[in-house]
Amino acid sequence: MNVSFREFDPFNVWIWIEFITVPSEMEKQYLEEVFSSWFFLGKLGGFNAENLQVQDVGLDISYMDYDSDVAGDSMLALMHNMGDVEYEGTWARCWFDLGTSDAIALDILINALKQFSEDYVTLEQVIIGGENEDWRTGDSRVRSDVVADSQYN
Repeated sequence: MNVSFREFDPFNVWIWIEFITVPSEMEKQYLEEVFSSWFFLGKLGGFNAENLQVQDVGLDISYMDYDSDVAGDSMLALMHNMGDVEYEGTWARCWFDLGTSDAIALDILINALKQFSEDYVTLEQVIIGGENEDWRTGDSRVRSDVVADSQYN
């Protein structure tokens, strides 16, 4: 699975997925679950690189002291919105407003898609940002129909 980046605006980013073949309905559902799960974790502030206390300790986390004050003092890192996943031929795309979530969110998504491609549905490539020349984002049928913030409040 190739991964590449185009122009990137975290408040207006398209994530493009190219399948090896036209995806079945079940394969589409799997991809949508990956995106939805990732977004929900981001909506809950899960991608906050300022508060990686467990990661920073290293391998031996037995009896580690977790500092709730450090967690509470870090800046919020929340994703804001997600559009519907759209499909055209072997391509899928989804629009996101990543809000103030940190770049670690993209690493986690790429890691998940890499394993998804190895275990479930082979993906040719993932492109973060930009447009495909033959499928302009201005043509989106769902851009204005994003998940409302109130849905998760």
